[in-house]
Amino acid sequence: MKRRHLMMGGAAAVGLSACSTRDSKFKRYSGPDVTYVVVNKDTRRMFLFNNNRVLKDYDIDLGFEPIGDKFFEGDGRTPEGTYIIDRRNPNSRFYLSLGISYPNSLDLEEAAALGKPPGGDIFIHGNSSPFRRKREDWTWGCIAVTNSEMEDVYAMVRNGTPIKINP
Repeated sequence: MKRRHLMMGGAAAVGLSACSTRDSKFKRYSGPDVTYVVVNKDTRRMFLFNNNRVLKDYDIDLGFEPIGDKFFEGDGRTPEGTYIIDRRNPNSRFYLSLGISYPNSLDLEEAAALGKPPGGDIFIHGNSSPFRRKREDWTWGCIAVTNSEMEDVYAMVRNGTPIKINP
């Protein structure tokens, strides 16, 4: 039971609070730094870690072809490997988003070997509509959480944070 509480800790447990402005999507975070993010595609779970401690975890949706690594633009797959959170978009059409540094040099080589462009614009993001009916694996290769969860992720994860995306 203790482990479940740690992994499923609510906003208060990790130092999240709503910003005092009228725009509720921007929260403040005063807890431990998120030192890395881990995504396990097979179990559709994302974990925010501070060193070896899970701060928060989330159910996720992936690209519409979730099995296997991303090889080229339009394949509907979510990339696998180690990347960096490299940008933020507070005005994303998918509510809020954090950019992932895909493609890396290996991704570029793999796509070139196939004679195709690698694609890009891989993000962790919310839903384009708060009324979207939950369905699995609907993105074009991104990692999606609910809008409420994305508010937490956006507040907690900083640019430069490593992200490991596992099969």
